[in-house]
Amino acid sequence: MLSGYRLMWMLVMFDLPVVEKAERQAATQFRNALLDMGFEMSQFSVYMRFCASQTQVDTLCRAVERALPSGGKVHIFQFTDKQYERAITYRGRNRQPTQKAPDQFDLF
Repeated sequence: MLSGYRLMWMLVMFDLPVVEKAERQAATQFRNALLDMGFEMSQFSVYMRFCASQTQVDTLCRAVERALPSGGKVHIFQFTDKQYERAITYRGRNRQPTQKAPDQFDLF
């Protein structure tokens, strides 16, 4: 049985320099690397991903670290699915329903 206290979410927030052409390219490469790792954009410079275990979070943290550009600031937050359920989201002034964890698939 999967527990909402063991299922995890990762949040990667970043502020990267984009003044020079090389900096813009590095920022784009970093965003593309996050997308390739299965993250989805929540807001500009904020990407999220659902993880089935702490081990998966640790593996993804190392992958994000390998993809870091040389400049800027990057934060990685990790929290349980139960904590994420308490998030309150608004689009404009309209409150949005809580996003649920992806369905788990049984292969056998």
